[in-house]
Amino acid sequence: MKTKTLNTNRFIKLSLLSAIAVILMYIDFPVIPIFPWLKIDLSDVPALMGAFAFGPLAGVIIELMKNLLILIVKGTGTGFVGELANFLVGVALVWPAALVYKKNKTKKTAILGMVLGVLCIEVVGILANVYLLLPAYGMVMSKAELMQYVTVGLIPFNGIKSILVCGITYALYKKVSVSIFKVEPMLDKPKQIKENLG
Repeated sequence: MKTKTLNTNRFIKLSLLSAIAVILMYIDFPVIPIFPWLKIDLSDVPALMGAFAFGPLAGVIIELMKNLLILIVKGTGTGFVGELANFLVGVALVWPAALVYKKNKTKKTAILGMVLGVLCIEVVGILANVYLLLPAYGMVMSKAELMQYVTVGLIPFNGIKSILVCGITYALYKKVSVSIFKVEPMLDKPKQIKENLG
């Protein structure tokens, strides 16, 4: 009975985080003028917070649920390519970040995990766009155009987005982990403080 209650409680929290992520998907803005379709939203913040609280798989579930929910509520204007892109790069960020943090929950591992997530989102973003997303969307580019898109568009876009997401998550996670998630962040234990000081 206790396990069932815990699972139900976790499902409710993941559903709530997914709903918050959907709301955040409506608040987006372009950052690269020559590629106006590259819009930043902060919907990966709830996914990363959920992944830190409940593990990497929870982050993947939130990424999946938010994109399924946005399809139901809003539909797609990209033939599902935009939603697939959002899911792939979101998972590329939250999975490795949470995997590192899960092994030893400290400020250091949180930062290291997020740095790894930023690197992964850059690699996955490039590979997914070049070999899957652009062809699926029917967008044909010359080699020069593709190089410009990657270097001037994708790399700075994914970098700015992931750093924003990680920064906000780092600032908020400790505040909400106990009060909302009922999860001990383990960031203020004497051992961790000693490690951080030297």
